[in-house]
Amino acid sequence: MAEQIKLRAQIQGEFTELRILLQHPMETGQRKDDKGMSVAMHFIQTFIVSHGGKTLIEGQLNTSVSRNPLFAFRVRGIKAGDQLTVSWLDNLGERRQDEFTVG
Repeated sequence: MAEQIKLRAQIQGEFTELRILLQHPMETGQRKDDKGMSVAMHFIQTFIVSHGGKTLIEGQLNTSVSRNPLFAFRVRGIKAGDQLTVSWLDNLGERRQDEFTVG
């Protein structure tokens, strides 16, 4: 299973800055290994950030995104103690979902 998603939430007045690190190899399918063989495509296709069961952010990625992508968003309406869920699905059907409590 993939490594845990990392999330940092920093409350700044009515806004909260979310920094989300999706740990994933994000292979384009164009790189070659030490033997000259192509490394198969392996990348996150979709990710979702939910707050209280409602989708806050939904994004689509492709092969042009670097390994372990980091995203930052400013959102309104999140307070200390709220639950956030971050999940992703990749092109091989692998998924990861982690829940966080805003501190």
